[in-house]
Amino acid sequence: MVSHLTTASAIRPVAARRGALAREQTLWAYIFLLPWIIGLVVFILGPILFSLGLSFFTYPLGRDATFVGLDNWIKAFTQDELFWPTILRTFVYTACVVPLSVFGALFTAMLLNQKLRATTFYRTVFFMPHLAPTVAAIYIWLWLLNPQYGLLNEVIWQIGLHLTGTGLKGPGWFSDPSFALPALMGVALWGAVGGNMMVIFLAGLQGIPQELYEAASIDGANARARFWHVTLPMVSPTLFFNSVLASIAAFQTFEIAFIGTKGGPAYATWLYGLHIYRTSFEFFEMGYGSTLAWILFILLSVFTFLQFRSARNWVFYAGEGR
Repeated sequence: MVSHLTTASAIRPVAARRGALAREQTLWAYIFLLPWIIGLVVFILGPILFSLGLSFFTYPLGRDATFVGLDNWIKAFTQDELFWPTILRTFVYTACVVPLSVFGALFTAMLLNQKLRATTFYRTVFFMPHLAPTVAAIYIWLWLLNPQYGLLNEVIWQIGLHLTGTGLKGPGWFSDPSFALPALMGVALWGAVGGNMMVIFLAGLQGIPQELYEAASIDGANARARFWHVTLPMVSPTLFFNSVLASIAAFQTFEIAFIGTKGGPAYATWLYGLHIYRTSFEFFEMGYGSTLAWILFILLSVFTFLQFRSARNWVFYAGEGR
């Protein structure tokens, strides 16, 4: 009995010292995290909450704010003539760009995953467009797609000249309402296919055990069958991850529409991100601009939630029972 009491009394100081050490380590961890926490509150959480409050006010920049309740929200859905067309246009843009960019990045990664000579060189070449500054890349495309002296229309003219004897006139691209949005999609795809998504897919492909391909080949599976039954299931988590990020980025597209077309011609490329920017920083309606931003946040939250729900049916995680 005495020995048990002696052992217990000896353990208590050790436990106390360990508890004090753990508290001291926790304190120092928070001290080191404090600059980041302050930055998060002041520069991220603070403005987010401020914009939520601002959405219930009319606030022309430089004037006093006036509380209007839900008027800004009602205005967006019932009075803003650009709101619903912009929402629809942004959905169309997203529905086209996201699948093409995600699967384009996947197939590019598959090509670059082959054990060929100069693979590193080809990977660098494909990734370089992603490194180009957005403004510089858009101005290059404005030159390439210029209806009068652009390189692409010149190629179209020369093809027509050789095939029919008369030159073919190319479309107006960014100056034509029918071609402006598809041209914008093409510019976005040019920068997205060889970018971060391709690198992430490449890492995912290199993590697939080669034994699976060997077993499929022994069973008589051809290249298409190996893709559908081995590659696609094994990279489905990566595919899901890239799809979510690409969807969020597409909904928020701003730079290429703002620099390339200013939303024109005839509002053909007036995307939702551009609508928020021009409402807030050109028309200086900060209250209504905050409302538009929060509507976008709600839409993205719902869309991302649906993506996560649907992932249960097609995303395969290795080692997880189905």
